[in-house]
Amino acid sequence: MAMIDLTPYDATAMAQLIAERKISAVEALDATLARIDALDPKLNAIAVDTRDRARTQITGPLAGKFAGVPFLLKDLAQDYAGTRMTMGSRAMRNNVPAANATYVDRCLAAGLVIVATTATPELGLKAITETALHGASRNPWNTERTPGGSSGGSGAAVAARYVPMAGASDGGGSIRIPAAFCGLFGLKPSRGRIPEGPAAGELWEGAVCSHTLTRSVRDSAAMLDCLSGPAPGEPFNIAPPLRPYSDEVGADPGRLRIGFSTRSPIGGRVDAENVTAVLEAAKLLESLGHHVEEAEPAIDGKALAQSYMTMYFAHVAALMAQVMAQSGAPATDFETDTRALALLGNALSAGNFVTSVHGWNGYARALGNFHQRHDLFLTPTVAMAPSKIGELTTPPAQERLAKIAIGLRAGKLMLKSGIIDDLAFRNLERTPFTQLANLCFVPSMSVPLHQSAEGLPVGVMFTAKFGGEDVLFRLAAQLEQAAPWEQRRPPI
Repeated sequence: MAMIDLTPYDATAMAQLIAERKISAVEALDATLARIDALDPKLNAIAVDTRDRARTQITGPLAGKFAGVPFLLKDLAQDYAGTRMTMGSRAMRNNVPAANATYVDRCLAAGLVIVATTATPELGLKAITETALHGASRNPWNTERTPGGSSGGSGAAVAARYVPMAGASDGGGSIRIPAAFCGLFGLKPSRGRIPEGPAAGELWEGAVCSHTLTRSVRDSAAMLDCLSGPAPGEPFNIAPPLRPYSDEVGADPGRLRIGFSTRSPIGGRVDAENVTAVLEAAKLLESLGHHVEEAEPAIDGKALAQSYMTMYFAHVAALMAQVMAQSGAPATDFETDTRALALLGNALSAGNFVTSVHGWNGYARALGNFHQRHDLFLTPTVAMAPSKIGELTTPPAQERLAKIAIGLRAGKLMLKSGIIDDLAFRNLERTPFTQLANLCFVPSMSVPLHQSAEGLPVGVMFTAKFGGEDVLFRLAAQLEQAAPWEQRRPPI
């Protein structure tokens, strides 16, 4: 029997085919596995294969919005009890959680069939997905380039149409960056919209939010309906939406006031294609009746980047210590870059950390003032095209110096040298726009409106006020109708 081609269907359409018995859940799973087997040797998007569990899952009753639709979890903070969850680290290669994350319970309640987990950089720390444990994940639009990170495996898998959508999370752009690089729709929700428990209350002081990477706006909205809502013991319960997010898709967004900027907030370069993407989006928005003007919040982007990196260093140190205590793995099981970040995190004082996190309030107030005058803030999602595989690998000479510093425990000396400023620029130069929404806890989405002369997707980003996912979905659906992106498919 010929294999069914399900690549034209988003998750909503696929669920409808299964509900109407035009295809079976077995056929959907077989088609998904065939595509993974054909393409993953080229893309390396899968971390841990769970097909045997998937086959068992579809023998039981399936109910929910997406009953029978194949799905991939991210191999980070989306624990699937009884399945290895490695967090992209050799130190966690044998980790098998005993309990599901709330996120996973809600995916299962929605009827999704979990086929595998997707690759992520070690501990989710980079905007590329290249690890010592799993190797490099590749972008299906150009396999010499990265799909981004940290949800890079999910981005590659959805763009290559293994599945119509996949699990993702975002602590500084990790949903929106792969969305921009892979030609997908990616929305980071407001703080507390989707529970992060039960293994943790909030991750990265509330900066991390989980959701999905999708091809269609309606899938993202429907998944947010399935995933959101309070859970017992969650430390932060956001007010629920006035109506289901699915109802916002196709609703009139009204005449929105949109401020835009193409300037890197940390003073780096922004490639011409990324600037063009925003300017073309502005013209499209005006043609749809929106008011668009050049404007940005009064925020010191370099200070925000320093604040972000301070939090990042501290949490790397804490997470690395936690993993070592849990797994018994030695420090040498971690990649040198991770150990160097932890060295800096351990050198920070508690006062440094608290002062830095307190600074987030000022950024949130400034963005809040901006949103008094503008409904949305439009920027490029990223500043540059996706890097080539291996391009951002630490050079051998720098890695040797890092190992010497680690051996000497020279973290405090390194901090005195002003290394945070240097690392903030070097780490965020390519992706300087996304961290604002994380530190201000607001929703933000990357929309795949543009394609470069080289044929690579280019995303533009819209950031709303706290709790404004409804406005984002209304606008995204309008843009999807006005400038459809589904017909653009990667050459793979």
